[in-house]
Amino acid sequence: MKTIRYIFFFVLLQHFAFTLNAQDTSIKEAETAYAGEDYSKAIELYESVLKEYGESAEIYYNLGNAYYKSGQVAPSILNYERALLLDPGDSDIRFNLQMAKMRAVDNIEPIGEFFLVKWFDTVQNMGKADSWAKVGISCFILFIGCLTLFFFSRWIRLKKIGFYVGLVLLVLVVFANIFANNQKKEMINRTDAIVFSPTVTVKSSPATSGTDLFILHEGTKVSIKSTLGDWKEIELEDGNVGWMPSKDMEII
Repeated sequence: MKTIRYIFFFVLLQHFAFTLNAQDTSIKEAETAYAGEDYSKAIELYESVLKEYGESAEIYYNLGNAYYKSGQVAPSILNYERALLLDPGDSDIRFNLQMAKMRAVDNIEPIGEFFLVKWFDTVQNMGKADSWAKVGISCFILFIGCLTLFFFSRWIRLKKIGFYVGLVLLVLVVFANIFANNQKKEMINRTDAIVFSPTVTVKSSPATSGTDLFILHEGTKVSIKSTLGDWKEIELEDGNVGWMPSKDMEII
């Protein structure tokens, strides 16, 4: 029985090593193609890596760069957005996303946010979900240590230190869990999309007979509010709302 178990473990380990080696080979080939300015080949290879091995902020970022260099605005913005969704604290991704957005036709001015909401989002985006989860766990362990210090220390000064530091750590635990939960929800429930059609007319209702409201161009980010058949109700960052065909957008 032990022999079978060892054989199974060895086969599993060998398969993992082979998969990792194949992934590294594909990434190196894509990097070589990118360095040689063969962006179409780099795009094909990076797309295959994502399809075969799953999502990765680094691969999405590199794919966004390849699309950007090839002059494809909407796909570059889409992949930068996907990379940022997985790693919101990466400044390089955020910078390149802004550069790509400058190539888009539409210039949507966001509605001003309350400064506390803006501050909350800024702090939350300093790290990714896994990082905030680790922060929460670490702070909770330290919080337990402060409780122990408070209840069992004979020194008043140490009791006070344990009490006040414990309060701070408890607050950090709460916020770290909120941040991690919010980012996990954003990754699971993806409600944002990028317009992929060169131009699309947004309607007042989910039908071609609906009144024309405004026109959007490729690369514009929209938030999906609801879906009805082949139509989606979208909202822009400036608050404008309307309906557009699902085929004209790509979910982030």
